[in-house]
Amino acid sequence: MPRVWEVPVYDPTRVRDARVAAEEAAALAGLGESRTAAAALVATELVTNLLKYGEGGRLWVEVVPPPSAPCGHGDPAPVVQMAAVDHGPGIADVAAAQRDGFSTSGSLGAGLGTCRRAADEFHLHSAPRRGTVALARVGSAVPRAGDVTVPCAEAVRAGGVTVPYAGAEYSGDAWSWAGAGDLVTLMLADGLGHGREAARASSAAVETLHRSARLTPAELLRRLDTALRGTRGAAVAVAQLDLRAGRLRFCGVGNIGARLREGDAWRHLLSRPGIVGVHRPTTMPETEVAWAPDRLLVLHSDGLPSRWAPPGAAALPAAADPAVTAAVTVRDAGSSARPVRDDTAVAVLAPAPPDRP
Repeated sequence: MPRVWEVPVYDPTRVRDARVAAEEAAALAGLGESRTAAAALVATELVTNLLKYGEGGRLWVEVVPPPSAPCGHGDPAPVVQMAAVDHGPGIADVAAAQRDGFSTSGSLGAGLGTCRRAADEFHLHSAPRRGTVALARVGSAVPRAGDVTVPCAEAVRAGGVTVPYAGAEYSGDAWSWAGAGDLVTLMLADGLGHGREAARASSAAVETLHRSARLTPAELLRRLDTALRGTRGAAVAVAQLDLRAGRLRFCGVGNIGARLREGDAWRHLLSRPGIVGVHRPTTMPETEVAWAPDRLLVLHSDGLPSRWAPPGAAALPAAADPAVTAAVTVRDAGSSARPVRDDTAVAVLAPAPPDRP
């Protein structure tokens, strides 16, 4: 089930909580001793920086699929993702902040540089007076048998964040992606209600996705309807990108929001009313649109406030890591004084930056 660790960070006692969360997530991901130590170190530095510079914030730790979408079959090994989010003053010079020796507090200035070296991936996004998102991923140094390591020539990246309601141990929301040949399928499921039973429904959806990655979105939703019977059911949205054809197909059931950015404009992709596994609509038409380098797809559960609207291109650059985009979306939809009102998940599909394969 989608275990998520949310650590509120407002005093130094939370440093230990962050380290423990990273170690538990590393165990769940099957990481070895050295990579577990790396995850714990990164979590410690992220929380320390939140306290020093971000005026406090939150650390979200979860086990996720890696962001690079593979060609061929097989599921790549999961990674530990840690996102430190604040509503603080922001960082004036993001590039300088990641260099060793840079500090505005009189410290040694090694915190974010340590994160960059210890993590497999490290990304930093900051905006003056809006806050900062620092995101790191730590995975296994040794590939598993059958792992896919060759990216598609026209690679995209997928990522997301999940925030449990009221600091719960399990989230009823879950997202994942799967690759099959030239197809990349991104799914977000919102199990009905909260807690373990809601998580059981969304987990069943993720497991079914990875067994059925070649199905079209509508076909996958029909299979999910069978797989989720006996659970509470879930709202589910499925987006499938055909890399060879440059086409995106979408189909959804329930209240999962889907927004596609096309240049500077946003398009709603509509779902049908219903609950997968409980009351599936008779017809499930797919929406098909063109995919291009300026596209950005955001799927989100109803944990985001109803007033949420996608920000402009400057706030969500297409070249940003997709999980950073997701974390910025969750942060800017709320405030430091108002936590999320429900299990919340945001999943993002974006073209890979030009400097990636």
